[in-house]
Amino acid sequence: MLSDHPESEKPSKPVSAFEPPDQMQMAFERTYLAHERNLMAWVRTGTSLVTFGFSLYKFFQFASEQAPGQHEFHILGPRSLGMIMVAIGVTTLTLATWQHRLSLKRLRVHYPAPVFSPALLLAVLMSTLGILALLAPLFRQ
Repeated sequence: MLSDHPESEKPSKPVSAFEPPDQMQMAFERTYLAHERNLMAWVRTGTSLVTFGFSLYKFFQFASEQAPGQHEFHILGPRSLGMIMVAIGVTTLTLATWQHRLSLKRLRVHYPAPVFSPALLLAVLMSTLGILALLAPLFRQ
């Protein structure tokens, strides 16, 4: 059978349209995604503390408005406890954000990781919400 190309012109290795990334690039990608997952776990924890603290505050505020004078709190009242939990949640979010930024900074020394971090944006938004939840009981007398 006759062919248009002689055997000597055929490539020895098939050419692929898709070139897989090298192992080093994939290792950095996995590390970056691990940092993102870690921050998301901290965001989940911090947000839970903020919402539980604010809910606790609002629940006892509602209960004291329904039956004034019945609820007596001695050492730590619900307002203080709620504000402490919100403050711990905001602190958790702030520290996790700071740790994430340091981790990405160390990673970028060797590999330019993506600039946009959705987890970091969410952490900042939740920290802002936590700060607002912390300020709400402070300005209510």
